[in-house]
Amino acid sequence: MLLRRLAAVILLLLFSRDVAGAQEFVYDGFAAGKVATTDAAVVTPSGILQLTNDTKETLGHGFYPAPLRFRDANTGAPVSFSTTFVLAIAPRYPDAHGHGIAFALAPSVNVPGAVAGKYLGLFNTSNSLGNGTSQIVAVELDTVMDTEFKDADDNHVGVDVNSLHSVNSATAGYWHDDGSGGRRFDNISLTGGSEAPVQVWIEYDGDSARLEVTVSPAGEPRPALPLLSCHVNLSSAAAEDTYVGFSAANGAAMSSHYVLGWSFRLGGGRAPDLDLSKLPRPPSPPGPSKKRMSLLLILILLLLAVLLLLLVSAAIAMFVVRRQRWRRQRQEFSEEEEGWEMIDYSPHRISYKDLHDATNGFRDVIGVGGFGRVYHGVLPRSGVEVAVKKVSHGSQQGLQEFVSEITSMSRLRHRNLVQLLGYCRRRDELVLVYDYMPNGSLDQHLFGRAAPGLSWEQRAKIVRGVAAGLLYLHEGWEQVVVHRDIKAGNVLLDADMNGKLSDFGFARLYDHGGDPHATHVVGTLGYIAPEMSKTGMATTSSDVFAFGAFLLEVACGRRPVVFTVDADGDSPSPAGIVELVLQRWKAGKITQARDPRIGECDEDDLELVLKLGLLCSHPDPERRPGMRQVVQMLEHAVPPPEMSPEVISESMKQFEHHEAFDEFVGMSFPSTSEVTTATTQQFSNGSRPRSDFHSS
Repeated sequence: MLLRRLAAVILLLLFSRDVAGAQEFVYDGFAAGKVATTDAAVVTPSGILQLTNDTKETLGHGFYPAPLRFRDANTGAPVSFSTTFVLAIAPRYPDAHGHGIAFALAPSVNVPGAVAGKYLGLFNTSNSLGNGTSQIVAVELDTVMDTEFKDADDNHVGVDVNSLHSVNSATAGYWHDDGSGGRRFDNISLTGGSEAPVQVWIEYDGDSARLEVTVSPAGEPRPALPLLSCHVNLSSAAAEDTYVGFSAANGAAMSSHYVLGWSFRLGGGRAPDLDLSKLPRPPSPPGPSKKRMSLLLILILLLLAVLLLLLVSAAIAMFVVRRQRWRRQRQEFSEEEEGWEMIDYSPHRISYKDLHDATNGFRDVIGVGGFGRVYHGVLPRSGVEVAVKKVSHGSQQGLQEFVSEITSMSRLRHRNLVQLLGYCRRRDELVLVYDYMPNGSLDQHLFGRAAPGLSWEQRAKIVRGVAAGLLYLHEGWEQVVVHRDIKAGNVLLDADMNGKLSDFGFARLYDHGGDPHATHVVGTLGYIAPEMSKTGMATTSSDVFAFGAFLLEVACGRRPVVFTVDADGDSPSPAGIVELVLQRWKAGKITQARDPRIGECDEDDLELVLKLGLLCSHPDPERRPGMRQVVQMLEHAVPPPEMSPEVISESMKQFEHHEAFDEFVGMSFPSTSEVTTATTQQFSNGSRPRSDFHSS
């Protein structure tokens, strides 16, 4: 008994859904397990609940598999319910029918003691006239007239309360509009079979204890007036926990009784509508049996069998080929993903397959940098143009910290920063995805042999944009971001020639008000602040030094440091852009240090940029301005401080005699012939490896 109740509760949870305290279910066709069937009842492969077949003296039940509570748990008052279903009754012979179908509320799914024939599978000789305690309430759709139960005819609908002597009944039919503003009653045949199924609506109001029954041909609008309306007190007539479903029975004559779809709601409100287009069709009446099959039919069946065999063989072969291809692709596109990535960084991951498709199989190369190749791509789902960079990472040491910083960088939002969109990790590769910059890097325009050169207006716009982006990194985000590699090669240009700072491979983060940690000295020759050799700490001030070199680079069209080789060819010496600008300034001709390709320009603006570049390049970090002051001076919001070339020259000379200068030279300028030659060749021809994400 305990197991039965537990199974009923599980089935109730599986097959009903609770809506604002109500229970409802909709079956647009049935599936195995949706109803509990007994005796002759089955669910056909097409989804029909067949209660009986064309066999004599049979009965069948199909009930919702869990009991429902039809009384309020607190007051004991009856609970309202609503249901609709579509049925079809197909007699074996036109003039001899089974006894019909009943929608029933019963205390169990197998209805103990019930018999077939005129008792509809719900009652027996001892309780059919109400002389028992059956606790059965039913709406019968009766197709045989039984005088014992005072049936009106052999095609009627009745309401039965613990008896087959109906408390209310009427000939099956429905009220509808007659076209002239009145109503007309038309009869319905309940035994129309597969060609004329019937839809039934039953509404019970628990407050008034009134039950209404409406019928019409399936597919017709629901009639406005019910066929039957009567008082039924479910509190006394039905059990507290009651099963709801269908029963049908045959006697000496046979019918196949079908339920095609069923919708039910308990607890107020109408049952959901059935989608009649989804309901299965009942089978057509069987034709006369054939004892022989013609030779043509046999040949057709043989041909169909051969064709089916060929199709199955082809399908199996295709399946095998596709499975092998899928396995190869799975191996090719397999990705590494640690537990910490799935928890913390999964929103930032982009699938390797998407990136493979976006970059045409990683064939659209647009650059090669110190960390790896860069590819142009278009993301297949969004259509967004991106730059995709593959970075080798042979060791797992520090990988989690690296991914952490990468995903932190992806949260940086500024119009003058190249946006990091996400990443992917596969084997020993990290793949970074950035916004695509169609105009490439700034150094291509400054030093490219075929580049037409930039006007001063374009250069000033780029300089101010990069300054704004660097100010955001230093002061505008939740942490301080030190870029550590500011240079023209790491400034990319969008379609409108706006400058955007990129390549955060060397960037470091620390909290506002905190102290930066000492780290390896990285960066590019000519942009590394001299104090780095002493402290090993990258700070916002060291970024300002690199920005000063960048300002002079843009204004003069020269690298910050160019190596020259003496007559012997083995003693390269650096020639700095700072010394060149200072010489021009001392001669009173500072603007003559400009890039010759600039032409006519705003001389005052050019002079400001040159002097500000020298101020930011001051060897003493305490004398350099912060990026907020730099932005204000570039925007002419505040005047630059009083400066003279002699003061700056003297400061540089003092630094050269300081012990830190030897360390700085030893760090910045290699002395071995092998490294010197490579470095000299690289900078003397004005070229550099492309290190970020832009078009070629």
